[in-house]
Amino acid sequence: MKTEPRTDAMLMKFQSVRNFTEKLAKPLNTEDYVIQSMDDTSPPKWHLAHTSWFFERFILKPYLPDYQEINSAFDYLFNSYYETIGPFHPRNARGLITRPSVEEVFAYRKHVNEGIQRLLSTEAESSANILELLEIGLQHEQQHQELLLTDVKYNFSCNPLLPVYQERPYSESPGESPLYYIDVNGGLTETGTDQGPAFSFDNERPRHKEWLEDFAIASRPVTNREYLQFIEDKGYEKPEIWLSDGWSLVKKENWQGPLYWFKKEEEWHYFTLNGVRRVNLSEPVCHVSYFEADAYARWAGKRLPTEAEWEHAMRESEVEGNFAENGHCHPACGKKDSGIQQAYGDVWEWTMSPYVSYPGSRPLEGALGEYNAKFMSGQMVLRGGSCATSSSHIRLTYRNFFQPEKRWQFSGIRLADDRK
Repeated sequence: MKTEPRTDAMLMKFQSVRNFTEKLAKPLNTEDYVIQSMDDTSPPKWHLAHTSWFFERFILKPYLPDYQEINSAFDYLFNSYYETIGPFHPRNARGLITRPSVEEVFAYRKHVNEGIQRLLSTEAESSANILELLEIGLQHEQQHQELLLTDVKYNFSCNPLLPVYQERPYSESPGESPLYYIDVNGGLTETGTDQGPAFSFDNERPRHKEWLEDFAIASRPVTNREYLQFIEDKGYEKPEIWLSDGWSLVKKENWQGPLYWFKKEEEWHYFTLNGVRRVNLSEPVCHVSYFEADAYARWAGKRLPTEAEWEHAMRESEVEGNFAENGHCHPACGKKDSGIQQAYGDVWEWTMSPYVSYPGSRPLEGALGEYNAKFMSGQMVLRGGSCATSSSHIRLTYRNFFQPEKRWQFSGIRLADDRK
């Protein structure tokens, strides 16, 4: 039976997203698929299986009458955190799942792919509900594409051999764009989005009014050169610029620079997915926690933007930049041009806003209501995407969120200031 254009488009997107996940996993050796080096990371094999489980559990089982699961135990092994579905394997023990094998996980992905293709071909036009669930599933898989890269980077960094994920040419930029501040008029603004033809998660809705004072925002993210000045000025030794919890971590973990930075022959180097390299001073600083971003801002006499300020300031910026599809897997130097630069891609930008629901927000019904809403405690919002984010996944209103001490994501800093 011939499918309709909307269904055809969804099938093409499904195939594209699923193939890209496997492309990201292709450089890995079999042994790399099982490693879990800390509780926050997951083995690549688990990411590949969990994203397949999502389509199986929320779409194939309810909507494809003749669907046969490969292994009923996968419902326990690869459920991430959906309490309303049932018990699940502890997150911190995912690295113990040596079976199913990598080969079996790829067979599971193929089985799920075939099920989705069969489901979409059973009717001339799949129901709106199925297509909506498929879109959520694809957006979810794109989140795990980014997590796969960030987790592999952390896992590899724990190996004394410091393995190279991929070989990429390297060149140092002669200098970065000048930093200046752009005045932004405040007033009554609108933040977020309403349910419409373009996809959004429930935590981005509804569009609502917020009052902003006039403010200024930096033209680009903070660079390694600027952050190195903070280090050399003993920024990690000045309790007066740190939040209390941040200062406790600095002392406990002996932080002396961003994650993956280390000194070699008196020069700063960092570990990247492309190997160990001398720190490129012109690139955006990356792998800093909210605590470090906040301390840097205080040291610089500035502050971080709120997420409403960030969204308001970036409203006219095109969604373009250094994304996962570029294959660099590393922040790039900015271009020397005017206006706001690097609003998207390269590094997630910490805001000073806690991750809470918008006024009038309603989580999705059923188990998917657990997707975002239950994490609205003790986390801070980041905006803009990174070099590990898919370009088709990011948008102006997208809200990422992590606990303030986390550093293994591609997180950076853009400063803001009150209008003088």
